[in-house]
Amino acid sequence: MSVEKINTVVVGAGQAGIAMSEHLSLMGVPHVVLERSRIAERWRSERWDSLVANGPAWHDRFPSMKFDNISQEAFPPKERMAQYFEDYVKMLDAPVRTGVEVHSVERLPERSGFKILTSAGEFEADNVVAATGPFQKPAFPQIVPESAALHQIHSSAYKNPQQLPQGGVLVVGAGASGSQIAEELRKSGREVTLSIGEHYRPPRSYRDRDYCWWLGALGLWDEVKIKPKKQHVAFAVSGYEGGKTVDFRRLAHMGITLVGITKTWDNGVLSFAEGIMDNIAEGDKAYFDVLRDADAYIERNGLDLPPEPQAWELLPDPECLINPLSELDLQAAGITSIIWATGFKFDFSWLKVDAFDANGAPFHKRGISAERGIYFLGLPNLVNRASSFIYGVWHDAKYIADHVVLQNAYTDYKKS
Repeated sequence: MSVEKINTVVVGAGQAGIAMSEHLSLMGVPHVVLERSRIAERWRSERWDSLVANGPAWHDRFPSMKFDNISQEAFPPKERMAQYFEDYVKMLDAPVRTGVEVHSVERLPERSGFKILTSAGEFEADNVVAATGPFQKPAFPQIVPESAALHQIHSSAYKNPQQLPQGGVLVVGAGASGSQIAEELRKSGREVTLSIGEHYRPPRSYRDRDYCWWLGALGLWDEVKIKPKKQHVAFAVSGYEGGKTVDFRRLAHMGITLVGITKTWDNGVLSFAEGIMDNIAEGDKAYFDVLRDADAYIERNGLDLPPEPQAWELLPDPECLINPLSELDLQAAGITSIIWATGFKFDFSWLKVDAFDANGAPFHKRGISAERGIYFLGLPNLVNRASSFIYGVWHDAKYIADHVVLQNAYTDYKKS
């Protein structure tokens, strides 16, 4: 089989890969985007039925194309998000090849470039962009054994309440996924327990502006003046049901039992860590910090935005926070399912190059890796907090494309 040679191979046709293709095309870089399934596959099949974008349509998009047939203030459902990216590829006439899985990437011996082995044959490229995003491999904590008489799934495999066996549900993880799934299950009539750890809980909107707008206005996307974030803290914000602030007290008052971090398993009994009230208080602090900064910004800039005094009011603490459970016998509580909304971890096993640190994490600066010609795109905090969002990945891709062009110039240089 012949080897296809091209300057740059982009792996993944989600938001990162499509953004990368746009900028490479604009800069005249020959490239191909390889996608193992369909365009934006994770939006299509690896999320629950009611999922919507975390930001409104005016924000969660690329600059070159708006959403049509939908309010710009709406939170597009997952099918509409997938269609947006498919339409974008058609608009760009991007060189995307679907159904092509990349098996391995390794440096060519004794010459520049990389050998890329795929399900559709072999490629050689000067550059490879890993644009597979942050949601690569579901992360399961090793707490409840597989042998336990429980239906256990990761949030990426959850579709709807009807998918689960009869009985109560424990949702572990209280970020955007866990909080939304827990609320949906409760509204379906299920008894729900929600395990909460550290989290960042901003307002969905405040004083007639969505949180995405406040992130930009307050400079929070760029993170120049804010304190460094703790690692692995859940981001509790969602566009669910038109967009509303994630409020754990509200969830408790609608019948969801809140518990602390799921800690250990012992013969059918789960124990929970202390400190749930501390974590709730930290979430409240983050919430009120945004309100205070927003009020100060409005006053400083003389904006005519309506006051929202009710945003400062908290519901009373529910019993499950006043006297939190330290352990729970799942069978006695009628819990038959556990949904692990515990995030994802990277899987770059196909990248057999020297681009990783001692812990196996990508070793890079703004996506430019330690291995010349290897780039990462779409990872959390690649540049700033916007990097794994649609808005941010487009700008990160532009920077990387510019670097590819610069390095190509060095390679092509000939002394006159």
